[in-house]
Order: sequence, then C-alpha cells, then structure tokens
Amino acid sequence: MVSGDSAVSSSGMNPPHIAPRQGIFVNRTINFRSIKAIGYDMDYTLVHYHAAAWETAAFAYAKANLLEMGYPVADIEFDPQTVIRGLAIDLEEGNLVKATRFGYVIRASHGSTFLGYDQVRRSYAGTLVDLAEDRFEFVNTLFSLSEASLYAQLVDLMDAGKIEKGIGYRGLYQAVVQSLDGAHNEGSLKQAILAAPDRFVDLDPDGVMALVDQFKAGKRLMLITNSEWEYTVRIMEYAFDPFLPAGMSWRDLFAAVIVSADKPSFFTSNKQLYKVVDEGAALLRPHIGEIEPGSVFHGGCAAQVEAFLGLSGDEILYVGDHLFGDVHFSKALLRWRTALILRELESEVDGLLEFRPHEQELERLMASKSELEAEMSAVRLALQRTRLGYADPPAGVVADKERLDAIRSELVAIDEKITPLAIAASRLRNEAWGPLMRSGIDKSLFARQVEKYADCYTSRVANFANVSPFALLRASRVDLPHDTWIE
Repeated sequence: MVSGDSAVSSSGMNPPHIAPRQGIFVNRTINFRSIKAIGYDMDYTLVHYHAAAWETAAFAYAKANLLEMGYPVADIEFDPQTVIRGLAIDLEEGNLVKATRFGYVIRASHGSTFLGYDQVRRSYAGTLVDLAEDRFEFVNTLFSLSEASLYAQLVDLMDAGKIEKGIGYRGLYQAVVQSLDGAHNEGSLKQAILAAPDRFVDLDPDGVMALVDQFKAGKRLMLITNSEWEYTVRIMEYAFDPFLPAGMSWRDLFAAVIVSADKPSFFTSNKQLYKVVDEGAALLRPHIGEIEPGSVFHGGCAAQVEAFLGLSGDEILYVGDHLFGDVHFSKALLRWRTALILRELESEVDGLLEFRPHEQELERLMASKSELEAEMSAVRLALQRTRLGYADPPAGVVADKERLDAIRSELVAIDEKITPLAIAASRLRNEAWGPLMRSGIDKSLFARQVEKYADCYTSRVANFANVSPFALLRASRVDLPHDTWIE
C-alpha cells in the first residue's frame, strides 16, 4: 500500500505494483488530504453492471414499448459492438458520428451503414459537432448504448420505407427516448435486475474496501443517486454488505443517503427535500431544515448538502460515471473536485499496451515520412527558385529533379507500411469506432469533455484503494506542440 506522503502522477507513475488498467489518470492535481467529503453516484460507479446484459435488457424493454407504439421493430437486435460511448447522434442527418476534440467528424454511419471518407467529407465539410446545439445528442454514458443502437436501426427502417418519413430523424430519436424512459420509469428493468442480480451486477470487493479506507480516514461520505430508495437499498445490500468488516453495513459508511436526486438538476436548482420516514414502505415527508446524519432523503439539492457538511468547493469530491449529470455541473457550477468512472478504460489500456510495439513502429515510420516530406518541400522550392530565377535555392538544398522523384517513391513505400498500422490503431478496443479517448491522431470529443470537467478519471472506484485516502494525485506537465522543438 502507498504511504500517505506518496504522489501519483497522470503520466503512468502509479504505484509500481498496480497494473496500468487500474491507474488513476489526473487532469488537475488533487490533494486527498484536503478533501473533507466525498459524494458518490451509485449505478455504474459504486455498483458496476455487466454493460452488455444491462443494455440488452434495456433494449428489449424499449423494443417492446416501440412495438406497442406501432413501430416495426420485431426483428431488430442489440449488438453492443456497433456503438460506443462518446459518439454524437446527428438528429438532422440520422447519423452517428465520432468527432475530434475540435468537433471535426472523422467517422460516421448513417443508421447502421458506415459512410466512406468522401461521404463524410461532403456531409460535414462545413459542420463542427457542437454539443451546445440541439442538432446533436451526446452518447455520454453506458446507459446510452441501447439508445444509440435503437436509433440507428430505426433510421434503417425509415430509409427502407417501413416507417413514415414524415416523423423525421429527430422524431425517431424522440420515440427512442420515450421508449427507454418508459422501460426505466416503469421499473421493469430494475425489477429484472433485483430478481437476478448475479446476472447483471459485477461485484467488486476492492471498491467496498476503498470506501472503508476513506471512511476510517475521516472522510465524510455521501451517496447521491438518481435511483429510488427501494432499488438502492437492495442493490447496495447485495453489492456491499458481504464485503464489509463484521458488524458493519453499507449504511454505516455514509453520513447521509440521497435517492431520486434527479441529477443534473440536483446541482443546478433548489428543490424540496423529503425525508424517507418509513424505509420499509418508502414513505416520504417534506423535510424542513438541514439534512440529518444517517438518514435517507429524497430529492433536494447540492446547496443543502454543502450546508449539512459545512463545506463547499474544492473540499468536496464527487465521483460518478455520467459525464454531464455527475461531473460537468458539479465542477462548472459548484467547483467541487470531480472524478469520472470510465469502465471502458480497462479494455482501452489493455489494447494500447498490446499495440505498443506496433505504435512504436508507426511513430518511427511517421518520423521518417515527416523528414522526407520536409526534404521534398525544400527540393521543390529549390527547383522553383532555379526555374524562375528570382532567388538562390535554400542553403544546402540542391535543385535536383531526380531526387524529388526518388523521395516520392520512398514516400509511397512508407505509406504502404503505415496504412495497415494506422488502420489497426483506429480499431483498437472497438472494430467499428476505435478507441474511446482518441479520434485519429487527436483526442476525441469525449476525451476533451473528460479533460475539461473531470479532475481525474479511472476505471472503477476500487482503484482508489491503491493510492490511500491521503495520496497526492499530481497532474503531469502538459506538452505543447512547440515543446518538441526544444527536446
């Protein structure tokens, strides 16, 4: 275990006994010794689910709802490999798109049919993906995978003439949202989970120990979840109680529990707080005054949490899996410290490690290509100056047509080696869409949002057990493009 004075860096300098997939990656330095309270989301944060099982079930419930609404979806199926978090849904074009951090689209599918390079270029030559526009919906959580899959397949059905075109691509998305909201609000999916938790829940004893460490270190823990009380208590008992020290239950860890929080509005508005006065029957009573220690509350707002804790801003860390519902608003409005849970990081980091020898070869080839391209440009300029006679060639450069032809041949040969490696790099983790955090050689739009709003990110809460509740999580120096010239 790491000592209280140790530091963890975002550059991979996690404790040496920790596998890279268990790393904590730091955008902004966090001194855990100055964190007095930690709030946790539950679903996909404290409690992990088998995403394929969850989303397959959600897809099935939504599909049933769509059938009742008259949509011809009897034959469609959910394939988790066809969608990833971080895509944007283009409601005008009926497309799923993957963009760079600057909003440039590099990959797109119309419905489930991928567009070629020229098609993408024509469709998005003058368009940047701006998440502030209502044209785009961001697939920013694992709960959104079934939504994206449903939407793509409905677009296919509309294009095939099986759905009236008058509803439009935007109308299809609204139908998908309605069908999924129905599944969740009716409680059908959660009842299925409670009936067979071993099928859906990925138990993580180390995550429980991470919270015990924090609790014993004097951190005040809060559970703030959008799930209702009846579901929360049963899932937390299943996921936490078997792994706690003798005589301890999950309730003992938390200074207070807030259910049905309705994030993100929990962070943005003042709402009525209700106390769960009969936990067995989930009976509510309007609550006036402060949050009471050890109690269960329904609704409320972040201002009441700060008043209860007597803390604000960077004294509070909030940990969640939803990029906007959890970390965006808690960071942007309240200036809480934030940690984002990204389960996909484990497979992404594993893929990067496996690909590393090929990545090094790709970097070597790209460096050679850059040198040849620079030489080719210099020779072309030398030939131009010589031909037009307005200046001498650049110093040390010969106006040699044969050398120019030779460079072109060398570049063709290098490109033949680069192409398969570049294609393989673009397909890491997901054959269709590639890595979560990269779009081509750039950061993905999703990665940019993570960078902007999450002070740190990691694959699961359990990873905090590796660095202790007293660690200094230090961000590494960020290189700028001009830094490479002076290395």
